[in-house]
Amino acid sequence: MAVDQARLDAFMGGFVHDLGAVMHAATVVVGDQLGLYKALAAKPLLPEELARETETDARYVREWLSAQAASGYVNYDPASGRFSLSEEQSFALAQEGSPAFIPGAFQIAVAQFKIIPKMLKSFKTGLGVGWHEHDVSLFHGTERFFRPGYAAYLVNDWIPSLDGMKAKLDEGVRVADIGCGHGASTVIMAQAFPESTFVGYDYHEPSIAYAKEAAASAGVGDRVSFEVASAADYPGRDYDFVTMFDCLHDMGDPLAASRHVFETLRNDGTWMIVEPFANDELEGNLNPVGRIFYSASTLICTPASKAQPGAMCLGAQAGERRIREVVTGGGFQQFRRATATSFNLVFEARR
Repeated sequence: MAVDQARLDAFMGGFVHDLGAVMHAATVVVGDQLGLYKALAAKPLLPEELARETETDARYVREWLSAQAASGYVNYDPASGRFSLSEEQSFALAQEGSPAFIPGAFQIAVAQFKIIPKMLKSFKTGLGVGWHEHDVSLFHGTERFFRPGYAAYLVNDWIPSLDGMKAKLDEGVRVADIGCGHGASTVIMAQAFPESTFVGYDYHEPSIAYAKEAAASAGVGDRVSFEVASAADYPGRDYDFVTMFDCLHDMGDPLAASRHVFETLRNDGTWMIVEPFANDELEGNLNPVGRIFYSASTLICTPASKAQPGAMCLGAQAGERRIREVVTGGGFQQFRRATATSFNLVFEARR
């Protein structure tokens, strides 16, 4: 076996980078949950000072800060011995709700490790692992990771990209948010469009309970309700607007969901489907974003689909062509890509 030393060195260099990222992920979750980033955002601090601010142990904090500095997540001044956050680091790590807030993503990453024992069995048997079988940190991490993007784009970009939908929402329409999870997307829309009424549906009962509390806390509980139901059997008819955020690819039978949306939507209604960004061919997704989505899909999305009737397993990198087939297969005649970001594709479907 002939090994090219230069190529081996390059591969091992990538390995060192990746292993550092994996080890670093858990430290981000710790720093986020203990409020270390938020305290450090206020001013440069010595480890002992940060420990006092957060009521934590100074020795642990020093090691944590050293790890953050080595990863470029905090800054270190050798002259003063203090650590600090730049404006950009603070925006991403300490300001909950900012469009660049990232700790939720690390919660998702760490949660995946907890499902490994079940996935070992699933790889052997082909059985699925339902969303509800994951650790609760996945549910909270998903909401915290996706909410900033929804807050940044949903009202200002995605909905205006749909034909006439913003004007209708301003006037007042009935909206069904399918696969709503913790209700972040539902609440954001309700806050932006006070004349419209919203109902969120999700099969995961604990998420629905969380969403109800979130709506009440946001002051929109009078116009927003949440119910436990699946995408293929949620109740109601004559919705003006149906939305699905990053969930169609997780469904076992997305065709059944598509048919049900068709049946429950008004003749002049709109279905908005938001999906992870993906090109249609594998080679078009062999990049850093595709790496994230394929990894998540291996341990979260594909197992979720396999755990449901149909088990179509679109995966998080389904791409526009396969989503189009699902949508038109449900009866819709009009389908188009309305807009896109680096992480999402936004589709509009109409009769």
